[in-house]
Amino acid sequence: MTTVLDVKGLNCPLPILRAKKAIKDLAQGAMLQVMATDPGSVKDFDAFCRQTGNTLESQSEAGGVYTFNIKKTGS
Repeated sequence: MTTVLDVKGLNCPLPILRAKKAIKDLAQGAMLQVMATDPGSVKDFDAFCRQTGNTLESQSEAGGVYTFNIKKTGS
């Protein structure tokens, strides 16, 4: 099951803070899909996954919306 988190229109650090809160409540192996419009979120979510031990399964950009698929594998 994938949980979708829409943080479009929010700027750093809010997308990361909201993702951190959302992923905390997920079971191990669950997916969190984050949709953001902040261009800085590309490097932010890469760093977030490295620091938390979660896996950035994929990321894409279309029409100014960045989509990140994060698998909960860390804390």
